[in-house]
Order: sequence, then C-alpha cells, then structure tokens
Amino acid sequence: MIDSVLEAVQLRTRALLSTTRFTQFAGVGVAGATVDNVVLVALVELAGLEPFVAKILSWELSIVVIFAINERWTFSNFGAVGPRALGKRFLRSNAVRFAGFLVTLSVLTMLVYGFGVWYLAANLIGLVIGFFVNYTCESLYTWKVHRD
Repeated sequence: MIDSVLEAVQLRTRALLSTTRFTQFAGVGVAGATVDNVVLVALVELAGLEPFVAKILSWELSIVVIFAINERWTFSNFGAVGPRALGKRFLRSNAVRFAGFLVTLSVLTMLVYGFGVWYLAANLIGLVIGFFVNYTCESLYTWKVHRD
C-alpha cells in the first residue's frame, strides 16, 4: 500500500511540474487578477462598497473569465466533451477556487483591517498566495491532469 500511495503522489507531483501548463495557468491568472482588481476598484471607489463585499463580487466575475480561458487553452486536452461535462467542471472549478478565494479573502481582511494595508496591495498579496492553492487543486481535481 505504501508503494501505491508513493506512486500516486509521484504521479501527481510530476503532473503539477509541467512548466508549460504552469506558465499558461499563471498567464490566465494574470488576466483573472486584472478583472478581479479592476472590478474591485470600481466597486470600492465608484460604488462605495466595503472591500470585503466588493471582493466577493469581483472574485466571482474573475472566476468565470478564468474558467473560460483555462477550459479553452490551459486544460484544453483534459476532461470529457459535452455540456454536462463542462457544467461539472465549472462547478468543480468554483468549489476548488472557493478555497483559493478564502485564502485571498482572509489575507485581504487580515492585512486591510488588522494592519491598515491598502486594500489593493492586500488583494494582490492574497491573490499570489491563493494562486498556488488554485493551481494544485484545479490541476488535480477539476481537470485531473495526472490521468494524462
């Protein structure tokens, strides 16, 4: 059993170490972070929302953008084809990214309300930390790249 667990860990680790996929995922992340930050600034500065509430709204919009690009580019060779499979991946992606969102939101909340850091800088720091949670979980759970 130990050998099979070790083999499973090694297989997943190798799948995560794809520099091409990691680079694509990072590029998509930059696009998503741009959407997230533009919407966040608009909601805070123009609509007068609190950073905490604005972050929730900006996050979901960026998730839709990120999923669409990842589906067509980063992970285009993975996953079943068809509307049902696409819908399942979208739901899994939202669930997975919720963990990354909680990391980002926690960092933003802690830095803004606990340390007085500017909300946009705090958001960027949270996005970088959440990125690694998202990359790992999206690769292994949403698109299951280790089954390649």
